[in-house]
Order: sequence, then structure tokens, then C-alpha cells
Amino acid sequence: MNYYLAVDIGASSGRHILSHVEDGKMILEEIYRFENGMTERDGHKVWDTVKLFGYIIEGLKKCRELGKIPVSMGIDTWAVDYVLLDENGEILGDSYAYRDSRTKGMDEEVYKIIPQSELYARTGIQKQMFNTIYQLMAVKKFGSEDLEKADRLLMIPEYLNYLLTGEKVSEYTNASTTQLVSPITKDWDYDLIDMLGYPRKIFGELKLPGTKVGRFTDNVKAKVGFDCEVILPATHDTASAVIAVPSLDEDNLYISSGTWSLMGTELKEAQTDPWSEKLNFTNEGGIDYRFRYLKNIMGMWMINSARKELAPDMSFPEICELAEKEDISSIVPANDDRFMAPNKMTVEVQNACRESGQQVPEGIAQVAKVIYYSLAQCYAETLREIEEQTGKHFDSIHIVGGGSNADYLNRLTAKACGRKVYTGPSEGTAIGNIAVQLMAAGEIENLHEARKLIFASFDIGEYD
Repeated sequence: MNYYLAVDIGASSGRHILSHVEDGKMILEEIYRFENGMTERDGHKVWDTVKLFGYIIEGLKKCRELGKIPVSMGIDTWAVDYVLLDENGEILGDSYAYRDSRTKGMDEEVYKIIPQSELYARTGIQKQMFNTIYQLMAVKKFGSEDLEKADRLLMIPEYLNYLLTGEKVSEYTNASTTQLVSPITKDWDYDLIDMLGYPRKIFGELKLPGTKVGRFTDNVKAKVGFDCEVILPATHDTASAVIAVPSLDEDNLYISSGTWSLMGTELKEAQTDPWSEKLNFTNEGGIDYRFRYLKNIMGMWMINSARKELAPDMSFPEICELAEKEDISSIVPANDDRFMAPNKMTVEVQNACRESGQQVPEGIAQVAKVIYYSLAQCYAETLREIEEQTGKHFDSIHIVGGGSNADYLNRLTAKACGRKVYTGPSEGTAIGNIAVQLMAAGEIENLHEARKLIFASFDIGEYD
């Protein structure tokens, strides 16, 4: 029996999930879970990559303990964040986290070189202050020598692959989120990179999901007790999650629901028109050079933050049950930047309601009601925008990822959007990761076959 390992790392936690195919179904087994989070260092939010890699090693040891040695493994993480390596392969400086404030004002520095509208037309990537293009401008403007010393840029999952194999391999879907890749050539936009004054040499050749990275180094083999092939999944977690959307219809509308809610559809060509820019849609790279035409929406981050502040010992089902009973109809603009990294999410939600003359929520039940209702309204608005922009009508919405378990939000979404909502699988990102490994191994032929397998393997919820 062939086992495949997905290491799926999010901003707040990570997990090692083993999988094999049995009787025409994909079987999953979570063998290791760990906490993740940004840490403060010298006044900045950074990632502890040493600790992250240590968790990966511990999860691999679990495979050995169970006697279930994977034939391959793949790592996916969030997008946009990176490390810089010097000519000796050593990390330069810190790996800054996307919520760090050092990118403030870096958009204007970039637009001095290339106007915002021209940048969007050129890359198709929505403006978000944490995009890699702005992060690199911060490195350049704050006088750091790291860019000059750098020999290679690797996104977070690529760096973890490098620590496992010693191979520096860059992957297309994650690279597309940097806002430095052309949707036409599907390669780094080197002319843009030159314009911005970023060293061209640090951007390596882009490889597609399914590419073999290499095998474990001798050091890693000694630590974990076995060898393994490392495969590139779609290393951007959302790209992996979209692979797992169990729709056999070419025209599907999805929400990858987790810390963020990514709502969109798959297109064969990027839409980089001015109206898409105005609506802040992005055209991120997907498998088979499909484009994920989507909008980033604040997701479970909002409710997770409120829970930590107000009711850390209460479960989400308990919170939902209480929220549903509350009689409060206030809504906030859930996708406003004010909710990205507030000191207190609860206070920010209350202030937004107060400023707009609405009832101010008090306590976890009312705050949760406002957040869930606001997210559902945001989904409905985004649905209308996608249909107008693509000229397509979508009969249903597929929600994958951990947020697909939010029963109350699913019902609110179906009502607000006026569409049938399908939910699951909840481990969408890991499943998409594994699906690419199965394709690389020849166990399944293509994306259509992968989605057929996923549809047959997992329970799918329905909401009208």
C-alpha cells in the first residue's frame, strides 16, 4: 500500500496527514498536529522557521513510529511570505509575517515606479499591503543589505523543502501571489523586477505542481529514520484547496474557508481589466495554469480573534448556538483593512457599529452574530460581482476547508446568496496536496479524475 503525506501549515496551526487509496476512496489519517503563529522580534511580526521545521521533523518521525512510510510528501502553506538566502544557502535576516506593519506606505513607493493600474494590468493580482512586492520594497527602503547579499528568494514552503532536500525549487502557484509574475508568460516578470530594483538573480525558475523536488538529505534521513521523495503540490494552500473542490462542473464557484475566505472561480485566462481591479479581484495561479479569479475576504480570523478575547473556553458550536438566538442585525464591512490586525477584534467590531449608527454588540454571542452575518453579506456581494464580471451564473457555491464546518455561517450564506451551498471536505487543502502527489505517482490521471475521487471519498453537506 502506498502512503502519501501532506504537511499542511496554516497561520495558526499545522498538521501531517497521511493518505492512501483503498476501494476507490481516499483515506485520510491525521498523525501529527502543531501550533503555529507569528512571534514578535525587535518590534516586528516574524515566523519562527526553525521551530516550524522542527515540527515537520517530528511529524515525519510519527510516520516511522506507525510503520507507515510515505512514498512521497508535499508541503503547502499560506502565500506571500518568503526567506532570502545568501550564496552559502544561509538565511538572511528574519522571515517577516504578512501582518507585520513594515509595509505601510510601501505601496506608494512602488507606484512611484509603476502606477497601480498599470501594475494590476500587468500582473492581475489584487492589491494587498502584505504582497511580496511591497515586502521587498520595505527591505529596500529600510536600508537593509539583505537584498544585495541575497542569492535566492524562496517562499516559505519552498524553504522548508530546501531544508529537507538541499534543493532550491520555486513553485508557480505561490509565486503568482508575489505580484511579480506575468499571467501571460506565467513566469517572473523580469522587466518589472528590474524596474523595481530587485535583484533578478534571486528569482529562480518556476516549476509546476507535481514536480519532484528531491529526496531527504542524509541529515534528515538520520533524524526521521527513512527516505522519501518530496513533491511540489500547489504549495499555496488556497491553490491546493481549490483542487479539492468536489465539483465535476467546469464552472464552479468556491469558498476556501479558513483564516481567510477566498471566494472565486477558475478561469482559463486572467481578467486584468480596470473593473476587476476596482473590485479588487485577483488572478492567482492554479493547477494546469488555470487562474483562480477570486477575492480575499476576512474569514474565520475574525471569529477566532473574538473567541480568544471573550470566550476562549467556549467551543465554536456553542458560540454559534448562542449567536443564532440573538436579535441584532448590525453588520460591518468585513473586508475592511481595519479588521486585518486590530489590537482587539471585539473593540474594532464594536467601533465599526458605533460609527455607522448601528446597535453595538456586547458579549460573545452578539459579536459573533454580527461577524457571521457580515461575512455572509460579504459573500453575497462577491457572488454578484463574480457573476457580473464573468458573465456566468452559478447555481451553487462549494465551501471547502475548516470553515465549511460552521453550520450557522453556511445557513446564513445560503440565505444571503440565494444559492444552494455544498460543504466539505473540511481538510480541503491537505486533500488537494495529496491529489497532486497521486497524479505525480500515476495513481490518478488528471484533475478531473482527482475531483471524481474526492467526490466519492468524502461526505458533502447541502444547504438551501
